[in-house]
Amino acid sequence: MGDTSHNDDAEGQCLIIEGRNAVLEAFRSGKTIDKLFVLDGCQDGPVRTIVREAKKYGTIINFVVKDRLDHMSETGKHQGVIAHASAYGYVTVDEILQRAGERGEPPFLILLDGIEDPHNLGAIIRTANLAGAHGVIIPKRRAVGLTATVAKASAGALNYTPVAKVTNLTATMKNLKTRGIWFVCADMDGEVMYRRNLTGPIGLVIGNEGEGVSKLVKENCDFTASIPMRGDIDSLNASVAAGVLSFEIVRQRMNG
Repeated sequence: MGDTSHNDDAEGQCLIIEGRNAVLEAFRSGKTIDKLFVLDGCQDGPVRTIVREAKKYGTIINFVVKDRLDHMSETGKHQGVIAHASAYGYVTVDEILQRAGERGEPPFLILLDGIEDPHNLGAIIRTANLAGAHGVIIPKRRAVGLTATVAKASAGALNYTPVAKVTNLTATMKNLKTRGIWFVCADMDGEVMYRRNLTGPIGLVIGNEGEGVSKLVKENCDFTASIPMRGDIDSLNASVAAGVLSFEIVRQRMNG
């Protein structure tokens, strides 16, 4: 027995899957499961099978008390397991690169380090589409996923712009460097973007709304770039910064 429904959680709307059979079938059908909530201490065969499937796919697993599951459940029949599935599907990083190859263009990727606001993520996906980026890469942890709120904020762009979700952003960047892609990090202390060469295969890295790009991710960027500002405050919304830098990349590509 099991059930699925849409629910509002901290990340916006997502698909809630309840019940052992329903959750197990979701994994086996290839549905993208962002998070799995399991009754702490429950170790019977079906639950162990579900946890094994979750680990195979790199799903975040949370062991919680029964009251937490009861509060999350809309059916009252969770059987000790509830899964949060993405409202939209993800692609692989290789599929994004393949898209660039099919267009005969040097890859243009946007990597997001811990974007937590679904409206920001949606707006960045919209910008990525309009700027001709081949895809967006987000981390699994401490970041919003592809929820219905994100889709709405993207104004339809999510249907055309592939998004990959990776376990480790830094490891992904290191791998992409071996494939000829270099990375520019948005940072207000960086060199002014107009003085940077932003042509060629490039990954634009945008950081968290409050803290910016994390130290480890920044260290793995090839250089930083800043947006010249003349106002009284010294920071831009993450989606606005992504837009400004993306279209500087577009400008340089057109003039290159």
